[in-house]
Amino acid sequence: MTKSSDTTAPGEGLRGRKRRETLRRITDAGIRLFIEKGYAATTLDEIAAEAGISRRTFFYYFKSKDDILLSLQSGMGDMLVAALRSAPPDSRPLDAIRDAIVKVCAPIPADDMIAIDRLMRSSQAVQARKQATYIQHERALFEALRERWPAPERETGLRLVAMLAVGAMRLSFDALSREAGKRPIAVLLHEAFDALAAER
Repeated sequence: MTKSSDTTAPGEGLRGRKRRETLRRITDAGIRLFIEKGYAATTLDEIAAEAGISRRTFFYYFKSKDDILLSLQSGMGDMLVAALRSAPPDSRPLDAIRDAIVKVCAPIPADDMIAIDRLMRSSQAVQARKQATYIQHERALFEALRERWPAPERETGLRLVAMLAVGAMRLSFDALSREAGKRPIAVLLHEAFDALAAER
């Protein structure tokens, strides 16, 4: 269910690979149980058992079950920055960030995105922390934009691009859930960015 690679990262040793595999196993187990039983009804012990680890081992990876859901948000932020950094050198900032978001989000199954969104909405604590991750995404994307366009006089404009891009992404996710996946996320993202461009 999580969007991550099963291949070994460059320079990753056996210990690092095992840690990554355990992290993914816990995350997948947690999401699967949240969907089957409901977020509130799922216990840490059940997640640990499903992942084949002890309760103590669980706490080496996550502080709480909230963190399982939020780790998906954090992981998406890292992927967005990586995609933005690989944008063609002649791209404009708004186009580069739109293309990065579409590249990361389009391959994720709509059903998974909708299910995870509903899980997050079921917990006020997770919802509050989810809003904080959007701010983190804005900052990370702004820093990546500033690497590409470092002129000081562009800083305010690039910060606005990052903020508006995250806003367009949030509106697209909301529309995906509201429409129950009727239209692909890529279509919704392009629609949101086109609306943004039309208001300039």
